[in-house]
Amino acid sequence: MENQAFVSFRNVQKSYDGESLVVKNFNLDIEQGEFVTMLGPSGSGKTTCLMMLAGFETVTHGQICIDRQPVNDIAPQKRGIGMVFQNYALFPHMTIAENLAFPLKVRRLTSAEIQERVNKALDMVALGKLGNRMPAQLSGGQKQRVALARALIFEPRLVLMDEPLGALDKQLREQMQYEIKRLSKQLGITVVYVTHDQSEALTMSDRIAVFNDGVVQQLATPSDLYEKPETAFVASFIGENNRLRGERIDHQGGHCTVRMGDQTLTALAVNVIGQSGPTTISIRPERVKLNPVQGECVNRLPARVIERVYHGDHLRVRLELEGHDDFIVKVANAGGQTCPEVGERLTVGWAIEDCRALDA
Repeated sequence: MENQAFVSFRNVQKSYDGESLVVKNFNLDIEQGEFVTMLGPSGSGKTTCLMMLAGFETVTHGQICIDRQPVNDIAPQKRGIGMVFQNYALFPHMTIAENLAFPLKVRRLTSAEIQERVNKALDMVALGKLGNRMPAQLSGGQKQRVALARALIFEPRLVLMDEPLGALDKQLREQMQYEIKRLSKQLGITVVYVTHDQSEALTMSDRIAVFNDGVVQQLATPSDLYEKPETAFVASFIGENNRLRGERIDHQGGHCTVRMGDQTLTALAVNVIGQSGPTTISIRPERVKLNPVQGECVNRLPARVIERVYHGDHLRVRLELEGHDDFIVKVANAGGQTCPEVGERLTVGWAIEDCRALDA
């Protein structure tokens, strides 16, 4: 059956020295209109994959297709791709309107059509009255809006974004996240986005590919990545996560029993093989209950409060339990909620479905 994906990577590998692979056997299908983020730490291979798709890096092995057409040997400017970078890449000697018009002049559109599209693009990113300004007269957020408009102005079906919001402050960054997502859906374009910011990826994406050491650890929707991580790396990289190391002593069906010191826990058996062996248990801080009532939680452990940190909408409580002194619980700052004092001894608990046994 013919592959119907709009963008596809097939067994793609990349090596710079002919020996070590920075991208290892990468496979990915992206549908028309989908927003897919490549997420991972520095050096994990995500930007290299984006640059191979753009045509700025050659493919060592495998094939990349856009709209079912192989593009390995097609020059970057002939792939019909819009690009947005972190450094804006605006021409400093041109006005904003001239910056936007440039890719249209290269494509030999008429002056009337160029003017119409420039005006439309400026309105699209809420910069309608700033066309005559120079880039140096704009704020960082305004420059990034211009860079986004320039990538969209020639109506590409595919837009690639490499850490485009990295230079913005927190408030502007969050504002631009929603703006980019809104525009991508409104225009029906396909977006491949690269970031190392997991919060940004969760906010914007239809699906996320989590990279580590040149390999995709998991490809899933934001909610599945957060709620159902398949490896200890994904669990720790996506959101805050408690990791408890223990020894599996039984494995029946979808559950396993894990010994930690003198205590035993029951967890979902997600990424474990065999009846026994070392494992990492993953629990999100917001799923942990302090002093649960009897019968409320199957898993219960004694703990001691080491630290409390105020975060406005919640308090972050650090606990010591079973040899771990970095176990975190988030307590909502809501009416009726009480937070334990430093030094206080208590019991923590959580449900089996919130506790995942992953690779050691």
